[in-house]
Amino acid sequence: MTESVRLDKWLWAARFFKTRALATAAVAGGKVQINGSRAKPAKPVRVGDDLRVRVGPYEWLVTVRALSERRGPPKDAQLLYDESPEGRGARERLAEAHRIAPTPTYEGKGRPTKKDRRKLELL
Repeated sequence: MTESVRLDKWLWAARFFKTRALATAAVAGGKVQINGSRAKPAKPVRVGDDLRVRVGPYEWLVTVRALSERRGPPKDAQLLYDESPEGRGARERLAEAHRIAPTPTYEGKGRPTKKDRRKLELL
């Protein structure tokens, strides 16, 4: 087995992103850090590296446990990394806050004006 894999391939194989293009864009956009520093998509990932992956509003703090260049079933993808307990706790608290938060609704009469829609978008 190989001793390193491209970062974008590993993120795709570990199912953090649906496509390699999305993984590459996230890494290039600074959403992924390896061992505390920003990385490029072709940066080699090795077993034991610490990754900070931001997907939407959620942040994953993981340690690489295994390498793979191929995308497999979700059960196999979870075996590629260990998630830190504090990262999991923070992500679960944020998910709970999103779940119980009220959804913004329009309470006016009829169709909202352009000004009203802009206010809704800010919420």
